Amino acid sequence: MVYKLLALDIDGTLLRSNHKIDKETKDAISYVQEKGVYVTLTTSRNFASAKKIAKAVKLDEAILITHSGAFIAEQVKEPIHEERISNKDVREVVKILEEFDCHIRIIHERLAVGNRVKHNHYLSAKMTLGIGDPLFYPVNFVETLSDYLEKKELSPPKIDAHFFHEQEREEARRLLEERIPSISVVRSTKCNFGIVPKGVSKAKGLRLLGDKLGISVDQMVVIGDADCDAEMIRQAGLGVAMGNASYELKRLADWVTRSNDQQGVSYMVKEVFRRQMRVQLKR
Repeated sequence: MVYKLLALDIDGTLLRSNHKIDKETKDAISYVQEKGVYVTLTTSRNFASAKKIAKAVKLDEAILITHSGAFIAEQVKEPIHEERISNKDVREVVKILEEFDCHIRIIHERLAVGNRVKHNHYLSAKMTLGIGDPLFYPVNFVETLSDYLEKKELSPPKIDAHFFHEQEREEARRLLEERIPSISVVRSTKCNFGIVPKGVSKAKGLRLLGDKLGISVDQMVVIGDADCDAEMIRQAGLGVAMGNASYELKRLADWVTRSNDQQGVSYMVKEVFRRQMRVQLKR
């Protein structure tokens, strides 16, 4: 099989634990691009954040799969695919979440609106949800989101929630899935989840991108580390789990590379794509 597309998750995959990108990783991405392989990012991050990372690794013209697959675009003004949570469902989601001790963030592709949390772990919530980027992604904090939504309608691709107690998170997830059938709850870290329109996923996003580029999923190499990456890793021609991924994700992957702190992406590129290039040259 000749692989024509490389899809990279960002957090825990492309980025080290200190949120830096290795020079070796940048060089590996440049290498496969020079050989004609299409490289994209597939992430739960918002578009503006993903675009900033893409520029850092010279993927300026790549179509990015963002908001967990709900917003796919090269430029924010011209998405090739977008799915949104209706204003009615946004209000219902917020109404349910406000019953719990959690930080809520409505994530539009151009801005974000979050509730102010009076909690000892508020700093943790800010860090986890990546709020500290006002230069390229405006964030508006309000006392009560439900009051804010009475004055302004929003239909975002995604809503994020950070819980301080796992038991509350699970109860909130149950209520959301029972009461709002038109959404999906996507788990991320231990006390986090994202809410997207029903049927949205990174895997679906890659299929849509493949259709546009004329690349089948069998011709894709996909790398990720989180449980929400499972479907896209399972469907890919070569599904790769990072060394820092969970045991369950490693079991279903075709290949396990090194961790994000051990240059796992560049190691995989050397082992897979350079071998592929040698085979093509011989032919």
